Amino acid sequence: MQTKTRILDAAERVFSQHGFDGATIRDIAAEAGVPAGLVHHHGGGKEELFHRTVARRAQELSQLRLEALATRKAAGPMALRDVVCCFLEPYVRMAREGGPQWLAYARLVAHVSADPRWRGLAAEWFDPTMGRFIDEIAALHPGVPRRAVATGFVYSVAAMLAHVTSGWRIAALAGEQEATAVAEDLVTFCAAGVEAALRPH
Repeated sequence: MQTKTRILDAAERVFSQHGFDGATIRDIAAEAGVPAGLVHHHGGGKEELFHRTVARRAQELSQLRLEALATRKAAGPMALRDVVCCFLEPYVRMAREGGPQWLAYARLVAHVSADPRWRGLAAEWFDPTMGRFIDEIAALHPGVPRRAVATGFVYSVAAMLAHVTSGWRIAALAGEQEATAVAEDLVTFCAAGVEAALRPH
């Protein structure tokens, strides 16, 4: 089990740095400190390993998001900002507190989101949870086309990935020495963006 975890961690780092096409099984084996044969044994071929690497944290993240949503709904009526927060905050928290692998995972998700060939992977591991949150927003704004909600939500995911991986750019442009991106700022920005996407309708 430890060897499999080490291989998946290494795959996460290598895929996040080089993308699917730039990564090799040999690179992943070297990063994990194991023979290439062990990578094949625990992860299969490169595409299967990519799928397993994406799926591993997607399950945990989905559970955290749905738990946050259920807890908030139990507390009383929700606003759009609450729904957006329940989706974004769990990942931002894991990226901050869960160690560097969660940062690598953000870059990996960015690769998946940007490449239509991973449509099936996204549909399996991300879309059911995103669909649940889109349903919640749509229920708050009856009559608004689902496309408008989906547009605002996809833009919000892109902002979340930028928030997690590009805090250093904010710091550089602000003339600061250290990245100090704040989750509350992200939620405010994304909630306003979703509202703007819904407003014409």
